Amino acid sequence: MSLDLDAIYRDLHRNPELSFQEQRTAGIVAEALRGLGYAVTEGIGVTGVTGVLARGEGPTVLLRADMDGLPVREATGLDYASTATGTDHEGAEVPVMHACGHDVHVTCLLGAAEALAADASWAGTLVVLFQPAEEWGGGAEAMLADGLYERVPRPDVVLGQHVAPLPAGLVALQPGPAMAGADSLTITMHGTGGHGSRPETTVDPVYLAASTAVRLQGIVSREIAAGDAAVVTVGQLHAGTKNNIIPPDAKLGLSVRTFDEHVRERVLAAIERIARAEAAASAAPREPEFAYEERFPVTVNDPAASVRTAEALRTAFGAERVLEPGAVSGSEDVGVLATAAGAPLVYWFLGGADPALFGAGLADGRLPEHLPSNHSPEFAPLPQPTLTVGVAALVTAAKEWLG
Repeated sequence: MSLDLDAIYRDLHRNPELSFQEQRTAGIVAEALRGLGYAVTEGIGVTGVTGVLARGEGPTVLLRADMDGLPVREATGLDYASTATGTDHEGAEVPVMHACGHDVHVTCLLGAAEALAADASWAGTLVVLFQPAEEWGGGAEAMLADGLYERVPRPDVVLGQHVAPLPAGLVALQPGPAMAGADSLTITMHGTGGHGSRPETTVDPVYLAASTAVRLQGIVSREIAAGDAAVVTVGQLHAGTKNNIIPPDAKLGLSVRTFDEHVRERVLAAIERIARAEAAASAAPREPEFAYEERFPVTVNDPAASVRTAEALRTAFGAERVLEPGAVSGSEDVGVLATAAGAPLVYWFLGGADPALFGAGLADGRLPEHLPSNHSPEFAPLPQPTLTVGVAALVTAAKEWLG
């Protein structure tokens, strides 16, 4: 059996699925792994898939990829662009796109699984794990709660990668804190509804929510020390049904990113304080409600394991193609798998953007402003050399740790 990775990638990109709905993707993965000789387990944490290849005594290495897409309408113009739709967690039909590159991750891990199955030079146990619902923030936890490490051997190291808007052909590995922790929450601001012509008879929750959204931006600039880092984003603001009706409530959807638990606690406490104070200032009939949703811990690469893996990648690709990017404010739940196993984590970024877009390169440490980022409707990694390098990076890292 020989996998056509370019065809698999285009098929996955054309047919994305939302979190915990990755049935088709999981089926493709399971069929491919069985054909390669892996012992396959399906349905872990709803749609998660694992493959195990055991070759006697030696370390156990886990390679991980996530599978889910996002509720984004694709605008890349690719001939394999997604036109798929799905049902979100509120029951609404939404467009779906692989706007974060998880189709790249699945394809690269299948390619690595094939290469390692054909390579007789290693000993130990290889676990390839295809995780649902990274975007939801609960996929890794769901697999663990469903007995992951009772179904597959507990790993000695957890390895993985994430495609990013870096030049294709590069990999970037940051020892220590590498990606931010993230908290998602919804604030419901309560008012008193009424006619738009008589605001004096109401407590306007739209005004209250707007004031809160503006005031929240002062947290990072005025309450967080210059040496610390945090991001507070109001990504949603929903209220009302008609232009001349003042609604009874309004909702704000927030995303918070931090790299330190003390900073996290301070930011979240400030958010609640500000929302309550704005409600009191407007004489709201009751205090705001706070609903905390998904939580991603800080992604921390084990320093010693990162150095070891980076050296192997430099040997394979050349030192000039392996970067240390610094910590980034995106978030991941891959670290949950390593923490639960008591194993070191090594998680790196895989370049997926056209190198020609970077001109002289990354000399000033900044990405081109016009380059679509992950989660953009125009995010479109180059299939090649991205897939080839991604497969090689996973194989190189795995063989560094296998016997």
